[in-house]
Amino acid sequence: MAQLNEIIHQPARLRIMAILAAVSTERQVTFTYLKCALSLTDGNLGAHLHKLEEAGYLTITKTFVRQKPQTYVEITETGRQVFDEHRQALKEILEGG
Repeated sequence: MAQLNEIIHQPARLRIMAILAAVSTERQVTFTYLKCALSLTDGNLGAHLHKLEEAGYLTITKTFVRQKPQTYVEITETGRQVFDEHRQALKEILEGG
């Protein structure tokens, strides 16, 4: 049986990873998009992103667009793999396996 990932299992981080995993590999998601989609505060989202980044599950890129700061978040290959494993573990639990 696959194991649940304790870092991803926290509800907000699970939702962050689900959004990032659904995005094609050629695209990035903005901090603002995640904040609105998840109804989180800047500080709360930032803390969750930091935890996921420390684990190597996502990368955060800060840049400027039209002289305004912009933060992009992208899932890593490791992040995609552990998210798939976590999803499989949840599926096994829900199916009684």
